[in-house]
Amino acid sequence: MPDTTHLGEPIGAPIPSDWTPPPRPGALHLTGRFCELEPLGEQHAPDLFAALSDDPEGRVFTYMPNGPFADLESYLGWLRAATSVDDPLQFAILVNGRAVGTASFLRINPEAGSIEVGYITFTPRLQRTPAATEAMYLMMKWAFEAGYRRYEWKCNALNQASRRAAMRLGLSYEGIFRQMMIVKGRNRDTAWYAAIDKEWPALRAAFETWLAPENFDAEGRQRRSLSALTRGILVKEG
Repeated sequence: MPDTTHLGEPIGAPIPSDWTPPPRPGALHLTGRFCELEPLGEQHAPDLFAALSDDPEGRVFTYMPNGPFADLESYLGWLRAATSVDDPLQFAILVNGRAVGTASFLRINPEAGSIEVGYITFTPRLQRTPAATEAMYLMMKWAFEAGYRRYEWKCNALNQASRRAAMRLGLSYEGIFRQMMIVKGRNRDTAWYAAIDKEWPALRAAFETWLAPENFDAEGRQRRSLSALTRGILVKEG
């Protein structure tokens, strides 16, 4: 039963008296078995632009507010602007020392204990690899272990691949915000997903089970899917 006021009105659960706002993420370096993340910088641009050339149709940018980029100089222009602010806070995802994707923390709100992962650009060299999943795990792990209460994922409601990815990672569907944005001159309805701190122990166990060496056969094929491991944690699918 929820707590109530003296008038019998339901109110939210009290925040523990020892809770303090978590730190803002800074120049983090996160390292896993398949990948590492570090602050995005101009030194990453050549590798990233080369990796984006594997997607000549620009499919990775269909639902992004940036891109596609005609040349390295135009990509550098975006990167310089993107790294001139600390929200979104951009990271390069490296595999074998080469940058093959980016992701960011954004809508960083320590006072509420809320943080979002987004601006995710996985080039074809990163897509559908253990490194891609591990990168998302490392960011979620940092956020919850730093003390954040809520970890968000938002995407264009038409982006079915992103919506499936959010649920595969164990983030529950929370609804659609209609006409939330205008992106590249078009309407964007936004689908919201999130995980909260009490779900983190089960999510961590799911990720660690999936990422474990014994979950992959000699050809690198998964034995158990991450979706199967996280499905029972989801509060709602959509």
